[in-house]
Amino acid sequence: MTAPGVAMPVFGHRSAAVDACIRDLDGRTISWFSLDGGKHRGAVGTAEGETIERAVHLAIELGLPVVGRIASAGADVSDGVASLHAWGRVARALSDASGVVPVVLLLVGPAVSGPALLLGIADHVIMTTDAFAYVTGPDVVVAFTGVPIERDRLGGATVHERQSGVATLVVADEDDAMVALDSLLSYLPSNHLADPPREQTDDPVDRPAARAAAAVPARASASYDVRTVVDDVLDEHSFLELRARYAASMVTGLGRLDGRAVGVIANQPMQQAGSLDIDAAQKAARFVQWCDCFNLPVITFVDTSGYLPGKDLEWRGIIRHGAQLLHSYAAATVPRICVVLRKAYGGAYIVMDSAGLGVDYCIAWPTAEIAVMGAPPAVQIVHRRRLEAIDDPAARAAEQALLVAEYEDRFLNPYVAAERGYVDIVIAASETRRVLADALARLGTTREQQPGRRHSNTPL
Repeated sequence: MTAPGVAMPVFGHRSAAVDACIRDLDGRTISWFSLDGGKHRGAVGTAEGETIERAVHLAIELGLPVVGRIASAGADVSDGVASLHAWGRVARALSDASGVVPVVLLLVGPAVSGPALLLGIADHVIMTTDAFAYVTGPDVVVAFTGVPIERDRLGGATVHERQSGVATLVVADEDDAMVALDSLLSYLPSNHLADPPREQTDDPVDRPAARAAAAVPARASASYDVRTVVDDVLDEHSFLELRARYAASMVTGLGRLDGRAVGVIANQPMQQAGSLDIDAAQKAARFVQWCDCFNLPVITFVDTSGYLPGKDLEWRGIIRHGAQLLHSYAAATVPRICVVLRKAYGGAYIVMDSAGLGVDYCIAWPTAEIAVMGAPPAVQIVHRRRLEAIDDPAARAAEQALLVAEYEDRFLNPYVAAERGYVDIVIAASETRRVLADALARLGTTREQQPGRRHSNTPL
C-alpha cells in the first residue's frame, strides 16, 4: 500500500485497531482513517468510534475528502452497548459529510454486522477481491432459514459488484485499491464549494466522433456497446466506469470533455435492449444526485425502448423506484446535457433527462426515434379496428406494414420533437464531441437556485 508520507495524526493512537490522520495522497490532501488490527480485527469500540468521528468532522471543517480503509469484525462486544453507539456516531458523522465532501471507503477485509452499514453511506466503495461484507452472517442465516451458505456467496466481492451494487470498483489487492482511489479522486473537487479540477488534454475538441457515429446501427432492434460511443466522444482514455457490472443496462461513470470532469449516464442496448428496471433506475438516480453534490455536469446518452415489463417489477415497486431517477434529474442544478442516439420511447424517454425534466440542452442524432412507443405497437393501438375489419390475413398484414411505414416516416424521427422545442438541435453523429464541448463551456455559468425549504422528500 502507498506510504502515507508526512501526516498530521488525529487523536494519536488511542487504539491498536484504528489510525487516523490528515495526509497527502499524490498531491491531494485527504482525511484518512484505517480501521484494522487490534485484539479483534478492526472491532469498533468507543476509542475507535471517537477517532473516526473526529477524522470525519475534521474533513468537513477543512473541506477535505474522507477516505477510510476498513477491515472490521464489527462492534467490539467487550465494550458492551457503548460499542453500538460508537459505530452509530461514525454513521452520523459520515451522514454529516455526505454531499459536503467526497466519502470513499476501501474495504480490504471483513465488514460485518452493524458497521457494514457504513459502506452504504459512503459515496463509493472500492473493494478487494478477498474482502466480504454482510449485516447477518452465515451462521445466523442457516439458523433462521435452514439453508447453509458460504461467506463469499453471502457477501463476497462478486456479490457486491454484481447483485447488491455496494462495490463501486473491485480490485485485486490494496495496491490496486490505492491506484483506483487516486483515479477516482482526480475527477472530484475536495468539497461541494469547489469546482472539479480541469486537466490539459491533447485530444482536439473538434475531433470528429467517427467511431461513435459508426457504432450505432441504423436498425432500432440491433445491439451495440454504448461505451464505444462514450469513449469516443469524451477525451481519449478518460472514461472511468463505476459499478460496471451492477444493473448493466445502465452505464454510469466519470470522464473528461475538453479537460472538464463530467458525469456520464447511458442506456446500454447490449443489456435488456437498454430498458429500465428497478436496479438501473436506482443506480442512475444515486449517480445523478452525487454528481449534483460535487458540481459535476451530467451528460446523458439515450437509447432505450422503455421500462422492462413484468409482474415482479411492478410488485417490487417500479413506480416508487423509477420515480427516484425522475426526482434526481429534476432536482439537479448542475449543467445537464442529453444526447438522444436512437430509441427514446415512452416514460423511459422522459425519465432520461428530457426537456420536461428541465434538461439544459438536448441534442439528437438524425437516427433518433422520439415517440410514445415504437411503430408496430402504436399501429396496433391506433388502427386496431381498421385492421380487424380486414378478413384476409395477407391483406391485413400488408395494410399493417403500410401503416407501420407511415408511422415511422411521420413520427419516428427527431424533427417533430425539434419543431415542438423538445430537442434543441439535430446534429450529425460525428459532430457530437464538438457540440457537447461547446455546450458545456457555455453552460458553465449555471447558478444554483436554492428552494425555500429544508430539503425535498426524495422517493427513497
